[in-house]
Amino acid sequence: MSRLLTDMTESEFLAFVIKIFESQHDSENEQTEAVLEFIRITEHPYKADLIYYPEAGKDNPEAVVNEIKNWRAANGKPGFKQS
Repeated sequence: MSRLLTDMTESEFLAFVIKIFESQHDSENEQTEAVLEFIRITEHPYKADLIYYPEAGKDNPEAVVNEIKNWRAANGKPGFKQS
């Protein structure tokens, strides 16, 4: 499913990130597709490293969502859909 970050609320995006963090996909292929979708919709320069090689203290889904939100705001990119 192709979507944009602006089509998701922050809660929806957090659920998406949690599913990646906890490897809750039915197959390795689905997990890989989710990670690629994460990279595409976030546009963050650290890509999947935010999940797999996080900075100290930023090793949880909430910290990743916060990093994405802050980075997008600092770079003039639109944020999450308002609920």
